[in-house]
Amino acid sequence: MDIQSLLRENIKALTPYSTARDDYEGTAEVYLDANENPFPSEYNRYPDPHQRKVKEKISALKNIPVENIFLGNGSDEAIDLIIRAFCEPAADSILIPEPTYGMYAVCASINNVPVKRVLLNSWFDLDVDAINKTLDASVKIIFLCSPNNPSGNLLNKEKINSLINTFNGIVVIDEAYIDFAADEGFLPVLSNYPNLIVLQTFSKAWGLAGLRLGLAYASNVIIATLNKLKYPYNINSLTQNTVLEKLSSAGVKNSQVNLIIRERKKLIERLATVSEVIRTYPSDANFVLVKFKDAGYVYNNLLKRSIIVRDRSAVALCEGCLRITVGTPEENTKLIETLRML
Repeated sequence: MDIQSLLRENIKALTPYSTARDDYEGTAEVYLDANENPFPSEYNRYPDPHQRKVKEKISALKNIPVENIFLGNGSDEAIDLIIRAFCEPAADSILIPEPTYGMYAVCASINNVPVKRVLLNSWFDLDVDAINKTLDASVKIIFLCSPNNPSGNLLNKEKINSLINTFNGIVVIDEAYIDFAADEGFLPVLSNYPNLIVLQTFSKAWGLAGLRLGLAYASNVIIATLNKLKYPYNINSLTQNTVLEKLSSAGVKNSQVNLIIRERKKLIERLATVSEVIRTYPSDANFVLVKFKDAGYVYNNLLKRSIIVRDRSAVALCEGCLRITVGTPEENTKLIETLRML
C-alpha cells in the first residue's frame, strides 16, 4: 500500500517548523540558538524535540525501531494528528464501531471530519459485515479500541486482521489497556502492515496519567508525517525525565499490573453478590462494565458517599451500565460495602 497516496496534499507539501537542534545531536558546549534564558536552572532549556533518550528506552523495551515510534502529549495528540494527516475536512470521514472511546469522534468533529458509526455486536465485538457495508470511498481511517472502552473486552484478532488486509486506508488500534490483557496485541506484527497504527499510553499501567504521554507505533512514512505535524517541543522535559526513570523500574509497573488483574477477578466475583447488579461483563482491562437495576440511583448514591464511577448509561449498547475502575484492595472493598448498603 502506498501510504503517501493516502495523505492530504497540503500535508505532503508541508514544510515543518525546524530548530537548530534538529541539526545537532548530543550536548553542545554553548547554546545560543533558541533565545532561552542562559542562566542554569532545571528547566531553562527547551526539551529534546525528538525525545531521543525516551524513544531509545522504549525501543529496547518493545523491540520496535526508534523510527517507528511517535510520542504525543497523551494519545489524544496522536489521534488528532492522524485525522489531520489523512482526512480532508468536510470531505473524508472516519469509521468507529460503537461503543468506543469518545475522543475519536471528538477529534474528528474538531477537524470538521464526518464520523460513520457501526454498532458492535451483542458481545461487544466487531460486526465486520456491517463495517464493510458502511465503508465507502470517503472513509480514510478506522479506529478500533482493543481492549475496548467502555466494554473492557479484547476485539477478535481475526476480524481485525481481515479489516487491515482489505481496507484501503489506515487502521488505528488503540491498545491503551493491553497491559491488563492476556494478549500481546499488534506490536509484534506491526511491520507486516504499512497501514496499521498502534496506540499505547503511559497513563494506565505505568501510572503516569498526570504526565500525559501517549505513543503511536507505525511505519516510517506515518511516523515521519506525525513528526512533521507535531508542535516542535510537544513533550516537556519533566515528562521525558520522569518517564526515563519509570522505564528503568519496569518491575514495579509489572507488579502493580498483576495486582490490578488479581483485584479485577475479585471485584467481578464480589459484584455478583450485590443485589443491585444484573450483570458484570468480562474484562481484559483495568475496569469492569456493570449493568445495574437502576444505574442512575446507584451512581448518585455512590457520588453522595464520595465514590466516583463513570455512568455509561447513555452510550450505545450500555443502557443501565456503570464503568468501574479497579482500585486498590481497600478502595474495592469500600465500593462493595457501599453497594451492599444501597
